[in-house]
Amino acid sequence: MPITLTMTEGALPPGTEQQAGKRITDAFLRWHDLAGNTVMTPNVTSHIVILPKHLSLSGGDPFVGAWIETKTPSFALSTRDVQEGFFKEATDILQELSNGALSRDRIFGNALHTVDGTWNMDGQAMTNEQIGQALSRG
Repeated sequence: MPITLTMTEGALPPGTEQQAGKRITDAFLRWHDLAGNTVMTPNVTSHIVILPKHLSLSGGDPFVGAWIETKTPSFALSTRDVQEGFFKEATDILQELSNGALSRDRIFGNALHTVDGTWNMDGQAMTNEQIGQALSRG
């Protein structure tokens, strides 16, 4: 379940980007009651993209911002409390790591859900039911 963290260069102090990715991953697992699950933990991946300042735009003008995007099976981020809790915590993490320089109105988030049966784990396209069975073993 990839989490993409995209930021404008300088949104966070250099060297804190990996810490942001780790903490946001941990928050995602915790909000889904999957912290420590041996099946899901290694399948929540992330990548961090740093954009040059002139390539981050708001209203067509350069600005400094951050974006959190998840791609998950439809059972993830499926309740309002998990949606609100996870994205609030992820926003809090980025704001904290920026030492307050990155304001909340410049941190964005969204979730994309995959078509059931197209989630790939260990080289196998799995349905939500199959993923649930795998999770119960971890």
